[in-house]
Amino acid sequence: MTTEYVRKPEWLKIKLNTNEDYTGLKKMMRGKNLHSVCEEAQCPNIHECWAERKTATFMILGSVCTRSCRFCAVQTGLPTELDWEEPERIAESVEQMGLKHVVITTVARDDLKDGGAAIFAETVRAVRRRNPFCGIEVLPSDMGGVYDNLKTLMDAKPDILNHNIETVKRLSPSIRARATYERSLEFLRRAKEMNPNIPTKSSIMVGLGETKEELMEAMDDLRANHVDILTIGQYLQPSKTHLKVQKYWSPEEFNELKEIALTKGFSHCEAGPLVRSSYHADEQVEAAKAHV
Repeated sequence: MTTEYVRKPEWLKIKLNTNEDYTGLKKMMRGKNLHSVCEEAQCPNIHECWAERKTATFMILGSVCTRSCRFCAVQTGLPTELDWEEPERIAESVEQMGLKHVVITTVARDDLKDGGAAIFAETVRAVRRRNPFCGIEVLPSDMGGVYDNLKTLMDAKPDILNHNIETVKRLSPSIRARATYERSLEFLRRAKEMNPNIPTKSSIMVGLGETKEELMEAMDDLRANHVDILTIGQYLQPSKTHLKVQKYWSPEEFNELKEIALTKGFSHCEAGPLVRSSYHADEQVEAAKAHV
């Protein structure tokens, strides 16, 4: 990969919105000792999503990840947090915010035998008890690729199972830590086998040196494993120690990728420079349902 930096184009400028909804939510997150992937992963859409309060992404099981993926801004280390009161705090926060759709994700917890599946499942149940009309999307790690861990989560019956392959097959070994391309596909396939009525979803970053042909191959692999929804977004380098951007894909190229994905049979595809896995997640699910 090149050592030169690629200049960021104009279309990646982000409009900040720090209104009372945004600042109020940030204060609430700190007060309840909660984490969000929006903050930890430096999501470029945090101001838009938090200001609207339609959907939010909570990150459970702490803010320290046992993996050190070369694209991710989340802190790496040995986690110590295992808080069984966290599910109720998440549920209470969702209720207070009046969310229409919540995404629950987690750091990878390879230090736990179940990969955090038990607390993950309890968080789903707690949110549903207090918020029966809120859509619940889960975005887990591969939880070690253990069948029983995934089953624990799927038995809680989330409304959608989201697991990201992140990149194309060729680049996966050099970009992801411990996780593998094949294991992620198997994870998604098993989730669909466990409950065919729960939509599955995955996400791909672009700008790390992949080709359009490799992206099309990844789409085919996802469809072969019955994935319903796809999101495609531009990789942005979190710091100088992370992987460098090799290319900024244009809005026109993203539109083309979206059209290709839809022709391959995805019920919905969200593609754009600032698209992230949880971006407008509620709209993605509604669009996918309308497609059926």
